[in-house]
Amino acid sequence: MNKKTAITLSLFINYFVFAILLNSVGIVILKSQQVYGVDELQASTLELFKDLPIAIVSFLIASYLPRIGYKRAMLAGLAFVTLACIGMFFGNSFRSAQILFATVGVSFALIKVSVYTLIGTITNGEKEHNSLMSRIEGFFMFGIALAYFLFPAFNQESAPNSWLNVYWLLAGLSALSFLFLFRVDFGEKEIITGTNLSKDFAEMMKLLLKLIIIVFVVSAFLFVMIEQGIMTWLPTFNERVLNFSTDLSDVAKENISIQMASILAISLGVGRILAGILSKRVSWIWILTTCIILAMGVVLFILPKVVTADSVLIESFSDIPLLAYTFPLVGLFIAPIYPLLNSVVLSAFPKHLHSHITGLIVVFSALGGTLGSRIIGYLFKSVGAETAFYYTLIPMALLLLAFFILKNLTVKTKQFYKIE
Repeated sequence: MNKKTAITLSLFINYFVFAILLNSVGIVILKSQQVYGVDELQASTLELFKDLPIAIVSFLIASYLPRIGYKRAMLAGLAFVTLACIGMFFGNSFRSAQILFATVGVSFALIKVSVYTLIGTITNGEKEHNSLMSRIEGFFMFGIALAYFLFPAFNQESAPNSWLNVYWLLAGLSALSFLFLFRVDFGEKEIITGTNLSKDFAEMMKLLLKLIIIVFVVSAFLFVMIEQGIMTWLPTFNERVLNFSTDLSDVAKENISIQMASILAISLGVGRILAGILSKRVSWIWILTTCIILAMGVVLFILPKVVTADSVLIESFSDIPLLAYTFPLVGLFIAPIYPLLNSVVLSAFPKHLHSHITGLIVVFSALGGTLGSRIIGYLFKSVGAETAFYYTLIPMALLLLAFFILKNLTVKTKQFYKIE
């Protein structure tokens, strides 16, 4: 296996492991209320324990990571979460869950900045960068989908703590990823750049003054607001428009609700993989323009049919009606936006600035995810589940405008840095 293939494979594996860990927060929030007796407000702090470390660590350390070395940073992240998963099993408390997600947040910041920067070092040209970025982000979504089936598989009615056994599996996956990564030769001497911490940090701050970066981080913020808002509240939406059998146990209802949420994650994964293939042949601007228009079409024409459909009694996953699968297909069309936008902007800058830009991506993505979830939650409460998702049309329209602005700005930026 050559160095490029080994590095690429390690990026896929590491991202996949963290997809499962990150997306388990909703499941653990539910379990914390049932097992540890915390209320909704206390349980919701797990999201904060996850997102704040991602934003803070990305902001503070992104510019310094090239000096640490991306391989070392990722090894540290995998080691941290391996220990945190074992700690969650033995701790078996809400405090252990908070520590787990704080550790996952810190570690993911190290992993994501490293992954995004390394993509630039092993690809040549915008189209190859677009393709690999989309495939890695698509693989990430399949990891998210797996979490929806992995946790219910360990959930047993007769053993309230049985769900904790999943953390031995997650610790094992993290440890295996660590061992594989340890054996990969990254050629760190070729990657490490920078002068000193203060100058590197100042350079990252200067990027925020560039119009292309301003438009870009706003676009990333808007997209993650849409994606996380829908992903977080889709289970609640499904629960209010679909009926579960009253004869089902609480664990059975919980498992079906969790598994239903996998539909959106799978459609996001498929959309990103397809975008990775298409981006080698079609310009990113036409892919994203088509996708956002189709996504708006799903909200305008399919969502009303789902809302007004007759309720169907659901006793198992196989009883879910076909119509329930249609709205989550919006994920198929919004999927390519995030990886392609990231790739397009990163490709417009010299490789030594990629870690700085990635730090900004991670910060604003974390903020967009948190705010998006809260906004949709507020809309669910104030205007109802039947109407809330229509408001996603506003950020979608703003994104459509941003695509064409970024198209012109990336051309000018490439000319300035003399990038082919």
